[in-house]
Formats: sequence, structure tokens, C-alpha cells
Amino acid sequence: MTQQKKCIGLKVLAVIAVLFGLLTLKSGGAVLFIDGADRIAAGNYVPFVLWANFLLGFLYIIAGVGLWFQKRWASWLAIVIAITTLIVFAAFGWHINNGGLFEQRTLKAMILRSAVWSIIAVMSYIRLIKQKYAV
Repeated sequence: MTQQKKCIGLKVLAVIAVLFGLLTLKSGGAVLFIDGADRIAAGNYVPFVLWANFLLGFLYIIAGVGLWFQKRWASWLAIVIAITTLIVFAAFGWHINNGGLFEQRTLKAMILRSAVWSIIAVMSYIRLIKQKYAV
């Protein structure tokens, strides 16, 4: 893979990560901190899922900036984000399985988050870590 393709691919991942983080902070913050229409519209949100995703939003942005500058640590952070998201998703599944209230859109959002961060983690690992140590 050429250096230019590597750079463009990482920049795309970086932009996705930062945009994802900004949207996460905006939507999660509106439900958590503003008692209004967004909180009412959220319906039966699951607090631990909302808090986890909101806090991870800050890490999304940090990882995105690191990916933009092709920092290896950003790939490791993306892996941590992906694993943490999958753990929260599993806990959410446990919540549902035990009869907890939830919104269908939360399930869809967790599928999307898990997929996006798994892809970012794998792609950044391949482009920043694996290729560096390839023989």
C-alpha cells in the first residue's frame, strides 16, 4: 500500500471518529444535562449505556485526532473503544434479557457503534501497527 493511500484512509477514519464523537457528545449531553424535549424524546433510555457512550465520545475525538496525525497510540485507543463498546453492548443485552426497559433505537445505535469502532480499530491497526512490523 502506498503512503498516500495509507494517509487518505487514516484521514477518512479520523474524520468519521471525530464526527461520531461530536454527535455522541451533542446527543448524549442533551439527554443527560438538559431537562427538555431531547430527554422526553429519548423515552426509555438505559442510563449506563447513555453515560458510557457519552464518556466514550470524548475518546472518539481524541482517537480521531491521533488517527489524523497517524499516531500509533490512536490505533490502540480505537481498539480500547471498540472493546469497551462491545462490553457495554453485552451489558445492554443482559439488561434487555432481564426485562429492562429500552428503546429499539438504542439497540440499533449500539449495533452501529460496535460496527463503526470495530472497523476503525481493525483498519487503524492494519495501517499503523501491523504494517510497521511486517517482514
